[in-house]
Amino acid sequence: MAGTGGFSVSGYGPERSTMSRLFARDSILRRLDWVILLCALALSVIGSALVYSATRNRTELVGDDPYAFVIKHVINIGIGLGLMAGTIWLGHRTLRTAVPILYGISVFLVLLVLTPLGATINGAHAWLVIAGFSLQPSEFVKITIILGMAMLLAARVDAGDREHPDHRTVVQALGLAAVPIMIVLLMPDLGSVMVMVMIILGVLLASGASNRWVFGLLGAGALGGVAIWQLGVLDDYQIARFAAFANPALDPAGVGYNTNQARIAIGSGGLTGTGLTKGSQTTGQFVPEQQTDFVFTVAGEELGFVGAGAILLLLGVVLWRACRIARETTELYGTIVAAGIIAWFAFQAFENIGMTLGIMPVAGLPLPFVSYGGSSMFAVWVAVGLLQSIKVERPLSA
Repeated sequence: MAGTGGFSVSGYGPERSTMSRLFARDSILRRLDWVILLCALALSVIGSALVYSATRNRTELVGDDPYAFVIKHVINIGIGLGLMAGTIWLGHRTLRTAVPILYGISVFLVLLVLTPLGATINGAHAWLVIAGFSLQPSEFVKITIILGMAMLLAARVDAGDREHPDHRTVVQALGLAAVPIMIVLLMPDLGSVMVMVMIILGVLLASGASNRWVFGLLGAGALGGVAIWQLGVLDDYQIARFAAFANPALDPAGVGYNTNQARIAIGSGGLTGTGLTKGSQTTGQFVPEQQTDFVFTVAGEELGFVGAGAILLLLGVVLWRACRIARETTELYGTIVAAGIIAWFAFQAFENIGMTLGIMPVAGLPLPFVSYGGSSMFAVWVAVGLLQSIKVERPLSA
């Protein structure tokens, strides 16, 4: 079993044929978690249909080609699958050794957003636009926070020096996460910050760190939220979103418009929906950003309770299998990485769907595997690659 470098399996010699390697008991393909892979693919396929329905008649976006967005979406899925395969080939242990480099690159990219290279898209100044390509660096910061904190928290435990991370190690890990989070907060991209905070909580819980750190972080988060509100860090539109969440009847034609129209779309779908491309709310373009943040409203309206429930079920299965990987791995590093991904996917999906139902404030977060967006799609498939690597590199007896 390779600890560093590309993944390899002991017992493979040059005399073994490619087909033998592919189907041997200890091969990579046989040891992949196919349930996670197939469920994530199913979500992306459903997402492709929803993106097509949401954009096909948006002439200001697609021009004369109703397939423009869905073609880009499928290309993004293909690139994401390639990134997943590359992550599996490298292995999470190799990436562990590359964390300082990956961390430095991610911090550099989020800093660039604060320069003239940064761009505002859909109200969020969180993007880099270079040579016509847009990139949201905060999506990749989620991965480097998970890998960086896992590297620090698991180092002495996996080496056998300690049973749990000590307080000094926890402080170092929190400091590592705090740097990119503060930069992202300056954009301000509050939605991404919320996800990152949940990732930190998941990582700390999985690491075995003292519960005092978890409760302390929750308290610090509450105080930090109050301070952010009082110091005027948030933009006016973000404050308005929270106000509309607290009072749904506030300005229904203005700041409350998105959530009101989203609930109308979902409610009109009934049990089986109106049929793909036949939703009046979607066809009439009443819900803004339906291909990205509000893609779940297309499912609710056109696929109904059955289709929306299928998305929830698939997401639930992905999380369940990820929990199984986290539980069965024999090294703390792998457990922490898997737990960070679980916290990321679970909270982001809950927030995205919750804001369409009016039970969470609008935060501009995509639905994992479903929403249109290259940066998000690439990041979640890299995360799937990390989960698969943790599983395939686990000893067969585990």
